Amino acid sequence: MQIHTLTPNEPATWPATLTQPATFTVLDSWTGISNRIYGFHTYRLEARDENNVTGILSLVEIKHPLLGHYLTTAPFGSYGGFAYADTHSRDLLLDSARQLATTLGVDYANLRFLAEDPTPPPGWVQNPIYCTYLLDISHPLPSLLSNFSSDHRNHIRKSLKKGFDVKFGHLDLLDDAYEGLALSMHELGSPYHSKTYLRTMAQALGNTLEFAVLYDPNGKIAGAGVFIAHGTTLTNLHANILHRVRSDYAGEFLYWKIIERASQRGFETFDIGRSLNGSGNETFKMKWKPHRAPLAYWYALKPGSQLPHLNQKSPKFQAAIWLWKRLPAFLVRAAGPYLICGLA
Repeated sequence: MQIHTLTPNEPATWPATLTQPATFTVLDSWTGISNRIYGFHTYRLEARDENNVTGILSLVEIKHPLLGHYLTTAPFGSYGGFAYADTHSRDLLLDSARQLATTLGVDYANLRFLAEDPTPPPGWVQNPIYCTYLLDISHPLPSLLSNFSSDHRNHIRKSLKKGFDVKFGHLDLLDDAYEGLALSMHELGSPYHSKTYLRTMAQALGNTLEFAVLYDPNGKIAGAGVFIAHGTTLTNLHANILHRVRSDYAGEFLYWKIIERASQRGFETFDIGRSLNGSGNETFKMKWKPHRAPLAYWYALKPGSQLPHLNQKSPKFQAAIWLWKRLPAFLVRAAGPYLICGLA
């Protein structure tokens, strides 16, 4: 068995048995987005035996003056970019990742993926702070609804009477989707990408990507989401609602409409998306009774380095979040892409 590094223009022709667990974030269409928008270099590795590809790893190099120099899988995704058929293939890819990290002089290499056992092998450190939430939507909707608590069912029913509307589309909804996401991320104190990023993503992913835009009873934008199909799974990449509609259960309305649509289209799993353990986002997602799946976030650290803390609970980000919420929109939208590109 050997490791092969694909050249920049060499297409990745990998089997579905590996690309499915590695999610859409391993595909050339996804890594190409980060290269075209932010200039990130991608390193695509595969483990091969005589006849087959038995492991795949896609690493993107991030070099940011404020947020560090590192390698990561699944840029701007929750997880993915790494899959293997056996432990030997896994270990060969891990060794190659560490060698690449040393060659490039990065602070760390970070592999983010879904694993049955997130315990890393020697030389890697697990940071167990994230889970994703996998909802089985293969059952009839009434059966799914009956599984929720009575309070949650009641909130969904109330939301359906509030006059909200949701539209699903592609580039026809680009402007409204961007507006909903940019506004909601500003409220949360987080930077967001440019509209060009969303446009490039939609063009690259084609009909596997869908925007959803939430409107209040007056027709004003109240939230938005980006959803990506991969196999029988629909993944929530970004989805937020504005603060002013939360008390009317707008979040319940949006998610129920997404679940309805995904079920009608034949998807079996709705990946509700990554959240920090113990966060308010996790509390909301657990209301839908998903399978809570801890994510493997493995780090190979440069000697003397510590685990990075690039998330909203980090004490060093608290003042920045407070300030960001209070900055005018024109500054936030201009500076947001520069900052978020370091948070891949």
